[in-house]
Amino acid sequence: MEHRSETATPSPSAFILPVLSPIQARVLGTLMEKARTVPDSYPLTLNSLVLGCNQKSSRFPSMELSEADVSNALSAMKSIANFTQQPLIREVSGSRSTRFEHNFQRSLGVPEQSAVILGMLILRGPQTAGELRLNTERWYKFADMSSVEGFLEELQDRSAEKGGPLAQKLPRAPGAREQRWAHLLCGPIDLTLLATENEAQDLAANAASVIHQRIRVLELEMAHLRQIVENLGKELGLSQP
Repeated sequence: MEHRSETATPSPSAFILPVLSPIQARVLGTLMEKARTVPDSYPLTLNSLVLGCNQKSSRFPSMELSEADVSNALSAMKSIANFTQQPLIREVSGSRSTRFEHNFQRSLGVPEQSAVILGMLILRGPQTAGELRLNTERWYKFADMSSVEGFLEELQDRSAEKGGPLAQKLPRAPGAREQRWAHLLCGPIDLTLLATENEAQDLAANAASVIHQRIRVLELEMAHLRQIVENLGKELGLSQP
């Protein structure tokens, strides 16, 4: 089991679990990601943050946020300052343009490893411990899957004095080998809605698979027809294009 890093423990009254909107969660998760993956351009300008929130890769669900959407989310999270008296988001001055950075770990009083797991769950939605270990490699290298599971269980068993659980283990999906985990920063999880979203994802994945198969069949047929034409051209003594 991986060693857990120490985090200063403020007074119990400072720990109040935030309930973020999906847009606020996307903004927060994007800042957490960019702080670890592109440190040279971090903290982020508003424009860079909007682009990061609207990425098509490593995001679920996809979003199309405007500058106003992101700006409103930032303003709301800057005012959330009752976790260790530290805001979730801070505005950084001193540069030509206003920049923003997250203050997640100090605000919620969690270690680096837990913050990494929560950030990945915020950005990519529910995942298994194995998927989390793989997806977080650029952020933090966990020693093994049991380390990830250990931190997930700590997040799930977080005491009421510290604000309650920050993650939840979901019921096993039909046909799945492992159970997935989800964050609770946007409030309790609607399992019925989650099942509907999972079904939609599966249908989309199946449709994409069928399309790829059809394209492959067409490619093979085209190659076969091209070979027939080339053979006929040789028999007739025609020059090849």
